Amino acid sequence: MSHYRRANAINATYFFTVVTYHRQTFLCDEPVRKALRNAIEKVRAQYPFDIDTWVLLPDHIHTIWTLPKNDANFSLRWQLIKRYVTQECGVLLNRPEWRTASKIKHKESTLWQRRFWEHQIRDEHDYQTHMDYCHYNPVKHGLVTRVQDWEYSSFHQHVKLGTYPTDWAGEGVVGAGEFGEASGI
Repeated sequence: MSHYRRANAINATYFFTVVTYHRQTFLCDEPVRKALRNAIEKVRAQYPFDIDTWVLLPDHIHTIWTLPKNDANFSLRWQLIKRYVTQECGVLLNRPEWRTASKIKHKESTLWQRRFWEHQIRDEHDYQTHMDYCHYNPVKHGLVTRVQDWEYSSFHQHVKLGTYPTDWAGEGVVGAGEFGEASGI
Protein backbone atom coordinates (compact mmCIF):
# COMPACT_ATOMS: atom_id res chain seq x y z
CA MET A 1 0.00 0.00 0.00
CA SER A 2 1.34 3.43 -0.94
CA HIS A 3 1.67 6.12 1.68
CA TYR A 4 1.78 9.61 0.23
CA ARG A 5 3.35 12.46 2.13
CA ARG A 6 1.40 15.63 1.68
CA ALA A 7 2.32 19.12 2.76
CA ASN A 8 0.54 20.11 5.96
CA ALA A 9 1.47 23.71 6.68
CA ILE A 10 -1.35 25.70 8.19
CA ASN A 11 -2.38 29.05 6.71
CA ALA A 12 -0.42 28.19 3.57
CA THR A 13 -1.00 28.68 -0.14
CA TYR A 14 -1.05 25.66 -2.46
CA PHE A 15 -1.12 24.97 -6.19
CA PHE A 16 -3.26 21.98 -7.20
CA THR A 17 -3.84 19.91 -10.30
CA VAL A 18 -6.95 17.73 -10.33
CA VAL A 19 -7.55 15.44 -13.30
CA THR A 20 -10.52 13.49 -14.64
CA TYR A 21 -10.31 9.72 -14.84
CA HIS A 22 -8.74 8.65 -18.15
CA ARG A 23 -8.54 12.35 -19.04
CA GLN A 24 -12.21 12.48 -19.98
CA THR A 25 -13.13 15.88 -21.41
CA PHE A 26 -16.31 16.87 -19.57
CA LEU A 27 -15.22 19.55 -17.08
CA CYS A 28 -16.20 22.50 -19.28
CA ASP A 29 -19.69 21.13 -19.96
CA GLU A 30 -22.37 23.33 -18.38
CA PRO A 31 -23.83 20.69 -15.98
CA VAL A 32 -20.37 19.86 -14.66
CA ARG A 33 -19.36 23.52 -14.30
CA LYS A 34 -22.56 24.13 -12.37
CA ALA A 35 -21.99 21.08 -10.16
CA LEU A 36 -18.39 22.13 -9.55
CA ARG A 37 -19.44 25.67 -8.64
CA ASN A 38 -22.12 24.31 -6.26
CA ALA A 39 -19.68 21.83 -4.70
CA ILE A 40 -17.07 24.51 -4.08
CA GLU A 41 -19.63 26.85 -2.51
CA LYS A 42 -20.91 24.05 -0.29
CA VAL A 43 -17.41 23.05 0.84
CA ARG A 44 -16.29 26.66 1.37
CA ALA A 45 -19.32 27.25 3.60
CA GLN A 46 -18.16 24.50 5.93
CA TYR A 47 -14.40 24.56 5.35
CA PRO A 48 -13.39 28.04 4.16
CA PHE A 49 -10.53 28.70 1.76
CA ASP A 50 -9.64 31.41 -0.74
CA ILE A 51 -9.34 30.66 -4.44
CA ASP A 52 -6.52 32.89 -5.63
CA THR A 53 -6.33 31.57 -9.18
CA TRP A 54 -8.35 29.08 -11.19
CA VAL A 55 -8.41 27.57 -14.65
CA LEU A 56 -10.82 24.89 -15.78
CA LEU A 57 -9.82 22.84 -18.82
CA PRO A 58 -11.80 19.99 -20.40
CA ASP A 59 -9.91 17.26 -18.51
CA HIS A 60 -8.19 18.98 -15.58
CA ILE A 61 -8.19 21.87 -13.15
CA HIS A 62 -5.31 24.02 -11.96
CA THR A 63 -5.89 26.26 -8.99
CA ILE A 64 -4.14 28.11 -6.21
CA TRP A 65 -5.80 28.13 -2.80
CA THR A 66 -4.93 29.86 0.44
CA LEU A 67 -6.14 28.03 3.54
CA PRO A 68 -7.21 29.74 6.76
CA LYS A 69 -5.14 29.97 9.92
CA ASN A 70 -4.83 26.70 11.84
CA ASP A 71 -6.04 24.62 8.89
CA ALA A 72 -4.06 22.50 6.44
CA ASN A 73 -6.74 20.01 5.40
CA PHE A 74 -7.00 20.61 1.67
CA SER A 75 -7.39 16.85 1.10
CA LEU A 76 -10.77 16.84 2.82
CA ARG A 77 -11.88 19.80 0.72
CA TRP A 78 -10.92 18.06 -2.55
CA GLN A 79 -12.51 14.82 -1.38
CA LEU A 80 -15.80 16.60 -0.71
CA ILE A 81 -15.72 18.65 -3.93
CA LYS A 82 -15.14 15.52 -6.00
CA ARG A 83 -17.86 13.65 -4.09
CA TYR A 84 -20.45 16.40 -4.56
CA VAL A 85 -19.71 16.71 -8.29
CA THR A 86 -19.95 12.93 -8.63
CA GLN A 87 -23.26 12.88 -6.78
CA GLU A 88 -24.66 15.56 -9.06
CA CYS A 89 -23.21 14.38 -12.39
CA GLY A 90 -22.32 10.73 -11.86
CA VAL A 91 -25.51 9.40 -13.41
CA LEU A 92 -24.63 11.14 -16.68
CA LEU A 93 -20.86 10.59 -16.66
CA ASN A 94 -20.03 7.45 -14.72
CA ARG A 95 -18.61 4.69 -16.93
CA PRO A 96 -19.46 1.28 -15.37
CA GLU A 97 -17.19 -0.51 -17.85
CA TRP A 98 -14.23 1.38 -16.30
CA ARG A 99 -14.97 0.25 -12.75
CA THR A 100 -11.98 -1.75 -11.62
CA ALA A 101 -11.76 -3.93 -8.53
CA SER A 102 -9.80 -1.12 -6.89
CA LYS A 103 -12.41 1.51 -7.77
CA ILE A 104 -15.15 -0.74 -6.39
CA LYS A 105 -13.16 -1.43 -3.22
CA HIS A 106 -12.56 2.30 -2.63
CA LYS A 107 -16.15 3.21 -3.64
CA GLU A 108 -14.88 5.49 -6.41
CA SER A 109 -16.63 6.64 -9.52
CA THR A 110 -15.07 6.90 -12.94
CA LEU A 111 -15.17 10.70 -13.00
CA TRP A 112 -11.91 11.55 -11.20
CA GLN A 113 -8.39 10.26 -10.86
CA ARG A 114 -7.94 9.03 -7.33
CA ARG A 115 -5.40 11.57 -6.22
CA PHE A 116 -4.41 15.10 -7.06
CA TRP A 117 -1.12 16.93 -7.21
CA GLU A 118 -0.31 19.68 -4.72
CA HIS A 119 2.61 22.01 -4.30
CA GLN A 120 3.04 24.37 -1.37
CA ILE A 121 3.86 27.84 -2.66
CA ARG A 122 7.25 28.90 -1.26
CA ASP A 123 7.48 32.60 -2.00
CA GLU A 124 6.17 35.42 -4.17
CA HIS A 125 8.14 34.30 -7.24
CA ASP A 126 6.80 30.75 -6.89
CA TYR A 127 3.28 32.15 -6.52
CA GLN A 128 3.58 34.30 -9.66
CA THR A 129 5.10 31.43 -11.64
CA HIS A 130 2.22 29.12 -10.74
CA MET A 131 -0.37 31.81 -11.38
CA ASP A 132 1.13 32.43 -14.83
CA TYR A 133 1.17 28.68 -15.45
CA CYS A 134 -2.53 28.39 -14.60
CA HIS A 135 -3.54 31.21 -16.89
CA TYR A 136 -1.30 30.16 -19.77
CA ASN A 137 -2.41 26.52 -19.64
CA PRO A 138 -5.27 26.80 -22.19
CA VAL A 139 -2.78 28.20 -24.71
CA LYS A 140 -0.26 25.49 -23.86
CA HIS A 141 -2.89 22.82 -24.56
CA GLY A 142 -3.91 24.44 -27.85
CA LEU A 143 -7.43 25.33 -26.72
CA VAL A 144 -6.97 29.02 -27.60
CA THR A 145 -4.20 31.14 -29.07
CA ARG A 146 -4.55 33.99 -26.56
CA VAL A 147 -4.97 33.69 -22.80
CA GLN A 148 -7.79 36.25 -22.84
CA ASP A 149 -9.89 33.99 -25.10
CA TRP A 150 -10.33 31.19 -22.52
CA GLU A 151 -13.46 31.94 -20.52
CA TYR A 152 -13.04 29.33 -17.74
CA SER A 153 -10.22 31.12 -15.97
CA SER A 154 -9.64 33.62 -13.20
CA PHE A 155 -7.47 35.52 -15.69
CA HIS A 156 -10.37 37.88 -16.41
CA GLN A 157 -10.75 38.73 -12.71
CA HIS A 158 -7.02 39.37 -12.47
CA VAL A 159 -7.23 41.74 -15.45
CA LYS A 160 -9.93 43.70 -13.60
CA LEU A 161 -7.67 43.78 -10.51
CA GLY A 162 -4.76 45.04 -12.62
CA THR A 163 -2.63 41.93 -12.08
CA TYR A 164 -2.40 41.30 -15.84
CA PRO A 165 -2.95 43.44 -18.92
CA THR A 166 -5.82 42.25 -21.13
CA ASP A 167 -3.44 41.20 -23.90
CA TRP A 168 -1.09 39.21 -21.65
CA ALA A 169 -0.20 36.20 -23.76
CA GLY A 170 2.38 34.49 -21.62
CA GLU A 171 5.40 35.68 -23.56
CA GLY A 172 8.39 34.64 -21.53
CA VAL A 173 6.42 32.67 -18.96
CA VAL A 174 7.31 29.15 -17.99
CA GLY A 175 7.07 26.83 -20.98
CA ALA A 176 5.58 23.35 -21.11
CA GLY A 177 8.96 21.66 -20.86
CA GLU A 178 10.10 23.69 -17.85
CA PHE A 179 7.45 22.50 -15.44
CA GLY A 180 3.91 21.21 -15.55
CA GLU A 181 2.43 17.95 -16.79
CA ALA A 182 5.65 17.23 -18.71
CA SER A 183 7.70 17.25 -15.52
CA GLY A 184 5.32 15.54 -13.13
CA ILE A 185 2.89 18.22 -11.99
